[in-house]
Amino acid sequence: MTATETKKLNYRFDQVGSYLRPENLKKAREQYAQGEISYDDLLKVQHDEIKNLVDEQVKVGLSAVTDGEFNRSWWHLDFLGQLGGFEFYDQNDSYKFHGQKTRSTNVRLNGKVHANLDHPFFKDFEYLKSVTPEGVEPKQTIPSPSLIINRDHRSDLWSKYYDSWSEFLDDLAQAYHDTLQKFYDLGARYVQIDDTTWAYLIAQLNANADNPEERAKFEKTAADDVYVINKALAGLPEDLKLATHICRGNFKSTYLFEGGYEPIAKYLGQLNYDAFFLEYDNDRSGGFEPLKEIYNNRQNVEIVLGLLTSKSADLEDVDEVVARIDEAANYVPKSNLALSTQCGFSSTEEGNILTIPDQWKKLALIKHIADEELA
Repeated sequence: MTATETKKLNYRFDQVGSYLRPENLKKAREQYAQGEISYDDLLKVQHDEIKNLVDEQVKVGLSAVTDGEFNRSWWHLDFLGQLGGFEFYDQNDSYKFHGQKTRSTNVRLNGKVHANLDHPFFKDFEYLKSVTPEGVEPKQTIPSPSLIINRDHRSDLWSKYYDSWSEFLDDLAQAYHDTLQKFYDLGARYVQIDDTTWAYLIAQLNANADNPEERAKFEKTAADDVYVINKALAGLPEDLKLATHICRGNFKSTYLFEGGYEPIAKYLGQLNYDAFFLEYDNDRSGGFEPLKEIYNNRQNVEIVLGLLTSKSADLEDVDEVVARIDEAANYVPKSNLALSTQCGFSSTEEGNILTIPDQWKKLALIKHIADEELA
């Protein structure tokens, strides 16, 4: 590898991003929603808890830290609803998680898409950066633009504001490009773009395996996703590391989608990310062979194996995790592998069904395995 390629690779032990909200923060958010405290009061609690979280992440051995998404209610909607050209609304229906009902918030177009250079996430990043110790990297997470493209009615109104679908896609890509550049200008060198769309497409492509006409619609969506993502990433500074996390859904320890990566592997192989966080914590995730498509496209890519679950406090058997790392190394060199949980611990403020001490025990186990097997 060249020096340029090597510096883009990250850490053998990494983490997706969200963490369980402490009770103090949950209470403050409730009090603010009810008008009992001011926004400044909420921000003080939020900042204190983020500082504590950063300290805990450093203590457990992470070299890249996040704000735990403590500033958000949802992992995706808080960002999307404040992007230029979108608004929040109540869709009067739960998202289709297995065995759980969610709140019914959604976003939709209300104009032409553009970057919101006053987006509150920028101030949130500045605070994270200010409390990140020297030698540790602040990581920013945002949802993928693919969450807009033919997903959950968010792009339904495109023809009201655009003469063509391609014009809409180009504006969406430019909005993300400008957003990523603004994060870079503020000092971000590591941004992770979270994405449930690929798991949605796995489910749809599998369900329509014998229906060529319907399958072609989802293949077109996949191609549009690749186009927008790569156009958004093109021309950004070389030293900005860009990762993606491909998620099957994460709400109160349940999920949205299942299926291996085979139906989308050719599209993942076209995405110009530096790292892929991939869920591999159970049988729903399939095998490792599709990793070849990603590695063959970019041989300096990092594959972050989500072999340990964030949905349960149960600690995985070390020998079993090591065996799966070795299996993955049949398709991607071990030097290109890293380890994490399969998702964050709290993609929404409700959080998964485990405790805060449980999450740190889980991360300590990942650190132990990564040090032994991937150092």
